[in-house]
Amino acid sequence: AYAEPKSESEVLEFLSDQPGEAEIIAGGTDLVGLMKKMIITPERVVNIMEVPSIKQIESLPEGGVAIGAAVTLDEVLASPALAQYPAVQQAISSLGSIQLQSQGTIGGDLCQRPRCWYFRSGRGLLGEAGSLIANGDNRHHAIFGNEGPAKFVSSSRLAPALIAHQAQVRIVGPSPEEVRLVDLADFFRAPRHEAERETILERSQFVSHIFLPANSGWTSGIYEVKQSAGPDFPLVAAAAALKLQGGAVAAARIILGQVAPTPWVSMAAEHAMEGLPVNATAAEVAGSAAIQGAAPLKDNEYKVQLAKVSVQRAILRAAGLPTGGFE
Repeated sequence: AYAEPKSESEVLEFLSDQPGEAEIIAGGTDLVGLMKKMIITPERVVNIMEVPSIKQIESLPEGGVAIGAAVTLDEVLASPALAQYPAVQQAISSLGSIQLQSQGTIGGDLCQRPRCWYFRSGRGLLGEAGSLIANGDNRHHAIFGNEGPAKFVSSSRLAPALIAHQAQVRIVGPSPEEVRLVDLADFFRAPRHEAERETILERSQFVSHIFLPANSGWTSGIYEVKQSAGPDFPLVAAAAALKLQGGAVAAARIILGQVAPTPWVSMAAEHAMEGLPVNATAAEVAGSAAIQGAAPLKDNEYKVQLAKVSVQRAILRAAGLPTGGFE
């Protein structure tokens, strides 16, 4: 079945708290492929692209921005309101696919399913409680937060940049009156069993908006290590946001992507930078701190070095300094 609601309350009418009954579709860049492979087989798809309230970008009175979940990535990139969040624009520009930018949505990017090849070949989200992944080919899997059964990496390309700018998501449901704001950093989770997904979103809920607070003096940047210049997902990524005072780092936010089941906030790297002048030495200090506690699997130790370099270069890019890598 196919549903095309025209309001947020109508969306909820077509959702269900029962597994397999309903899935939301926006740009379709992820769900359609999963349905073709019979990985996800919902009885009903709910198209949210006809809901006007979630297809707009709005500048807020206090200086922030509200982005509807159904806004396309092209629209986010082109919006003057997003110019104060450079890491977000850089993350979209790095996708390497005109099709993904024009068709994909910001909410879809945050909610896309893992690219883990065990999951996408029908072996389940956790691959037999993680045993398939631990014993099999795990080149692209997690090096942080992988002590439990979840060993995939978070697929969102925008989440690290959005978290660096302290984004929140607005979750609606199960009833229209039930609305809450959640820090994006708390939106993701490492599932403990197959009944759980990669976010706290319940089946009878949906993300309607992403809120970014006013950017009061923060500069930001991202860096991705990719195998090619095409639309392939990065091996490792990092986002950095810096608040500078007198040429030194007054505060920092460092978030890694593609290294853990959730976007990985590195508090060690953030604290390591505080008070240091912004230069290559400080970036190297933060990069070394960021990989503390890494626990690579048998095939992905290479990711540790890539994570260190990604953090270094994201910091340099945020500071407007040469990264020494490909831009």
